[in-house]
Amino acid sequence: MNQIFTPQELEVLLGEHLKMLRLQKNLDRRTLCTQAGISESALRHLEGGTGSTLKTLIRVVRALDRESWLTGIVPQVSINPLHMARDKQPRQRASRRNYDKKEKD
Repeated sequence: MNQIFTPQELEVLLGEHLKMLRLQKNLDRRTLCTQAGISESALRHLEGGTGSTLKTLIRVVRALDRESWLTGIVPQVSINPLHMARDKQPRQRASRRNYDKKEKD
């Protein structure tokens, strides 16, 4: 069953999971904050699902030895060998769209 969550619901859910993991590892907030290099208020916001920065999330996830969570959400880029042969060098930017041509037609 696929369930669709709002961003706020995901923040709360993620915060609850991080708090449970911290408690399973028998870490108090102060210890985790020291290991992650963040303030206690930042951890309170993260665990409470009331907003946090991506940097804080990454630091806490790393301190809890769950960096695999982050690598799981990064998509793997597949390289088409035919494009490599044709393009010679990898793309640095997207090509520019020519909107003026469409308007003249």
